[in-house]
Amino acid sequence: MNFPQLQIRTTDAKLGLNIVNAKQTIKQPKATQHIEQPAAILDLETTRGIMKIDSSQARRDIGLIGPLESASNFAAEGRKKAMQGIARRVREGNQMMDIAHNQNAVPSIAKQNTFPHKKALGIDFIPSVGSVKLDYEPAKLDINVQTQKPIINAQINKPVYGYTPGKVSGVMMQNPTIEIDFIV
Repeated sequence: MNFPQLQIRTTDAKLGLNIVNAKQTIKQPKATQHIEQPAAILDLETTRGIMKIDSSQARRDIGLIGPLESASNFAAEGRKKAMQGIARRVREGNQMMDIAHNQNAVPSIAKQNTFPHKKALGIDFIPSVGSVKLDYEPAKLDINVQTQKPIINAQINKPVYGYTPGKVSGVMMQNPTIEIDFIV
């Protein structure tokens, strides 16, 4: 016996998708900066050093003296020699007065005047050591520094942001079908 048959054939639907991706852009511009460094204020105060040199004694030692001092020295030396001459003549006169008691007075006076006195030999440093006097007052230096703070101006720039949304659209690539056949 033949039974009636029912045949069903189906075709699946095919769905296609059109996808456009979203686009996003972000740019961060650099910050705008202005930096200024003012120069430090530098204040220097100096006091000059003072050097005093007194070489008057050294000049005297080598015979370089001024006219007033030279005249005074020559007058003193002349006075001294004159007094020595007077004393010598007084002494010789006294010896001559005593000629009656002293028979060798004339040869003794002659001997005193003809033979000079012995001088000591030695080394003299001209000018004498320590005759130049030095006095020094050192210089003074005062330094004052005033630092200046830097001037910083910074401006932050906002990010540049761009966004294009994506799209998804469906397309039916194949429609579904159902075929039913009835066979007896």
